[in-house]
Amino acid sequence: MDDRRVGATLRALRRRAGLRQREVANRAGCHQTTVSRAERGELDTLSLGQLRRLFGAVGARFDGEVRWRGGAVDRLVDQRHAALVEAVARQLRNWGWTVIAEVTFSEYGERGSIDLLAADTSTRAIAVLEMKTEIGAVEETIRRHDVKTRLAPKLTMQRLGWRPVSAARILVFPEGTAARSAVARHSATFRSSYPASGRQVRAWLRSPTRREPAGAGAGPGAGLGGTWFLTLKHPRSGSSKAGGPQRVRAPN
Repeated sequence: MDDRRVGATLRALRRRAGLRQREVANRAGCHQTTVSRAERGELDTLSLGQLRRLFGAVGARFDGEVRWRGGAVDRLVDQRHAALVEAVARQLRNWGWTVIAEVTFSEYGERGSIDLLAADTSTRAIAVLEMKTEIGAVEETIRRHDVKTRLAPKLTMQRLGWRPVSAARILVFPEGTAARSAVARHSATFRSSYPASGRQVRAWLRSPTRREPAGAGAGPGAGLGGTWFLTLKHPRSGSSKAGGPQRVRAPN
């Protein structure tokens, strides 16, 4: 979708909602001229955050689209996500967990899949692990993870035949400056939902117990909630490599 079409779409949505440019501007927290520029397709003068707020003001959602090598960018992003899933699954199996990947669900109008569902039969503890190579909408990420954690006991019963006594929720990122900086920008929000540190997460995963671990949430059956930054290994050399952006050196 080109810039002019984006602007035309915004105008059409505004008119359908029966709003004036001034009203959209008030909702989006900007000046009326910003709305006017957006509707004319002058997107070079606007930030991505402004566009998202403008479309949100008319009840829509704006997702910027990146094109590279005929769609290869999707495969590039998926490759990093798949590498993170594989690294976490391998580590969990080494620690004695039963691991199930891509557990799909459709319950009470909620649909989706869990990246990794890990289960420990001896303690009847489970962990719902979500992999994030980048952070989009923080609140939506947390909400979706909570839904999956709530449904995980039923999914465990269906897949493994026993009901867990606690369900941990763990958000996993590739180690790197970019991921840590993104989490730091929303530190208060993440601490409220994922209070356990990476060290506490790893300690509990190595030796899960029936008692509530450090960083557990409130309520009966509440499990650990924490973030885990995992160093990925280069697929060819096997050497450790952080998951964040890498510096590219110019040839001599």
